[in-house]
Amino acid sequence: MFVKKSKKSLSEYSTGELVMFRFRKNKLAMFGVILLSIIVITILLAPLISSYDAVVEMNMADRFQSPNAKYLFGTDEFGRDLFARILYGGRISMFASLAVIGIAFVIGAIMGGAAGYLGGRVDTILMRAVDVLMAVPSVLLAMAIITALGNGVWKLIIALAVSQVARFARTVRASVLTLRNVEYVEAARCFGASSLKIILKHILPNGIGPIIVSATITLGQTILSISSMGYLGLGVASPTPEWGTIISENKMNIGTYPYLGLIPGICICLAVMAVNFIGDGLRDAFDPKTKN
Repeated sequence: MFVKKSKKSLSEYSTGELVMFRFRKNKLAMFGVILLSIIVITILLAPLISSYDAVVEMNMADRFQSPNAKYLFGTDEFGRDLFARILYGGRISMFASLAVIGIAFVIGAIMGGAAGYLGGRVDTILMRAVDVLMAVPSVLLAMAIITALGNGVWKLIIALAVSQVARFARTVRASVLTLRNVEYVEAARCFGASSLKIILKHILPNGIGPIIVSATITLGQTILSISSMGYLGLGVASPTPEWGTIISENKMNIGTYPYLGLIPGICICLAVMAVNFIGDGLRDAFDPKTKN
């Protein structure tokens, strides 16, 4: 006879399983996951969908074509395919944002982890450096850095990563301060584990919730920041496509041909909305007070 396996109660789930259980119950968060997956898969498949030649190739005979069967999103003032430019521009907008978050997280985790775990003079010095970074609004700080470094994708990534380090440093420090004196950390310390091992193996994995939420929400802000920099001419230089740069290139013609601004603007809104839905879902999932 087959014995029907009983369903696990919530008390039998691990912390990770509970987080995923709560997250999957959030319909907006799941919608965000689906929408973001569609965006990411589409831009990853850009070389299969359209040739890069369509991004830079000028065809003055087809300039200002409204969306049609040949040009799905129409063409700009130089006859370039707007659909192809948005596809390849999404690669910069999305993947540069991920690079910014990755670099800022690594540097912020090192600073915040050292400050929270070691305390004393190390904490004072590192947190004063963080205070200096936080004294200037992140967008203004990034604009100042990119102005000094010049245009370019990697320079833009460095500028935005520096502007976000303080956020991650303070978040990681708060998690470390909460967990550094709990029993399993004391036990690891008694067994002779190094400070680096304790931080990486015991503290960060158990305090990762707020860090993941902060990273997800910051990702949406970074996508907006990259687009804003591109629109202001401080980010990716034309003719390299990027969603903000595309809007900036066509700003003189948006009044006459609205699709030139609406379509890339909608792409930015959808990407940021999807990331924010995921961030809100993760925040609720990691919150122990969330109702099941």
